[in-house]
Amino acid sequence: MKVRPGIEVAGLTDVGCHRENNEDNYAYWEPQDDAEFQRLGRLAVVADGMGGAEGGQHASRIAVEAVCDIYAASPDADPQQRLLAGFHEANNRVLQEAHANPMLRGMGTTLTACALLGNQLYFAHVGDSRLFLVSDGEARQFSRDHSLVARLIESGTIRPEDAETHPQKHVLTAAVGVAEDLQPDMPSSPVELRPSDVLVLCTDGLWGQMTSAEIAEIAWKSAPKDACKSLVQLAKVRGGPDNITVQVLRVSA
Repeated sequence: MKVRPGIEVAGLTDVGCHRENNEDNYAYWEPQDDAEFQRLGRLAVVADGMGGAEGGQHASRIAVEAVCDIYAASPDADPQQRLLAGFHEANNRVLQEAHANPMLRGMGTTLTACALLGNQLYFAHVGDSRLFLVSDGEARQFSRDHSLVARLIESGTIRPEDAETHPQKHVLTAAVGVAEDLQPDMPSSPVELRPSDVLVLCTDGLWGQMTSAEIAEIAWKSAPKDACKSLVQLAKVRGGPDNITVQVLRVSA
């Protein structure tokens, strides 16, 4: 994949230390045509499948492919609406595949995607994968976890420090492919990026093993390829209980 000037990008996925199959999926996409690039910009997607090894692998792959397909083909002038259309198509495709194949019923996936058009960032999100913006060495989490534990923290039922040991920490309250009605989180307006800003998209197999400050420090100080390797290695050193996937995108001057 050709990556045009204006950004450095790298991605890495790893099965982790305890799983036999990798149910994560990710993609980075740019159109080949320069005129289309001016209209569509760049797209990065991360997904974490669930529903057993076969189901999870299928769901995350289907979802990532759907977002890329629809974003690239949509005539809509608004990148945010192209992302939304991609999410709805991902949901439809996963549901249809599960309906057609009884072995895949119950599968679903998280889905986090961002589009960069010039210095404008658009994004959409469902599940508990995360999108961080690292600016001046500080991490800001743009995505909101759709999980039972996040809901309990928001309501004040449990403390944030109790989340890691909560027995239902992996229970999602929203995912692609589990219901007809899908309502992704999206920003009300695009986010303006500055040179040297870094975007990090990752599954919970990564962020669950380290703090956002640690993610920010590694992503800020390292080139994207090196950052991906260091982040995945740190997650594995700390146990690597789940599949680990990360994409790092650094805005150039």
